[in-house]
Amino acid sequence: MMNLLKRGRWIAAGALLLASFHASAATLVLGGKNFTEQYVLTEITAQYLRAKGYTIDARTGLGSTLLRSAQENGQIDVVWEYTGTAAIVYNKITEKLDSNTMYERVKTLDAKRGLVWLDASPLNNTYAIGLPEQVARQTGIRTISQLAARIDAEPNKKHVFAMDAEFANRPDGLKPLEAAYGIQFSRAETRQMDPGLVYTALHNNQVSIGLIYTTDGRVKGFNITPLEDDRHYFPAYNATPVVRKPILDRNPQLATQLNALSAALNNDTMLEMNKQIDIDGKSVREVAAEFLRTHKLP
Repeated sequence: MMNLLKRGRWIAAGALLLASFHASAATLVLGGKNFTEQYVLTEITAQYLRAKGYTIDARTGLGSTLLRSAQENGQIDVVWEYTGTAAIVYNKITEKLDSNTMYERVKTLDAKRGLVWLDASPLNNTYAIGLPEQVARQTGIRTISQLAARIDAEPNKKHVFAMDAEFANRPDGLKPLEAAYGIQFSRAETRQMDPGLVYTALHNNQVSIGLIYTTDGRVKGFNITPLEDDRHYFPAYNATPVVRKPILDRNPQLATQLNALSAALNNDTMLEMNKQIDIDGKSVREVAAEFLRTHKLP
């Protein structure tokens, strides 16, 4: 009888340990960066995967390099990374690559580190040149080439271009942009400021041209028109779920689930969500829940 009792206890203990292991295996640590779009992406992913039965530990507000280091060290399982960031910041790629080539390059490089790039989303949060909507409408300017032609045709007019200090001074920033489009801004025509203030300056007509991000909520909230980069100067920054390989091995449905979420994202959708938070004052949780209600994911 005693042996049977002991055996029963061992079986119960083993079952408890196994249950604990499975719970741990199904726990995913999501990581997010420290700007609105990343808070939204992480919250959408957390809500979606919790509904699928995963236990989620979401850690947001991290800088890019810190988040990257944490994932490489196994502390973060899933992140929404951008192809341009991975290529330029993490892998120091300097050559110009189209969006597909860039994706394949970083996917191959990160596979050696045990990081798996799933399907890139249509969401491309890259740089853009922005004009106040009224100016774009009045002039009919829709591309950077058209802007360059307009500036060339008005040599005696001052065209003030606002940008952050990093873009103004880095080797793949302002100077090569001018070379690519044949534009020449004088020192008096360039205004360096905090990235967030560029949107305000455009909105208040304090500057006529600004460096913006394509999916920033203030683009829509402040009536700013992004110009088409018709010579493809700016690199692609497609948001993509990146997962540690051991996590995918333990959770065989995860890739399909995250790929479905990736396919549902695009610039228009993200612009609206970012606007709802940054301009309209809605909470990240509320906006994420609404996205999932209106997008029927598998």
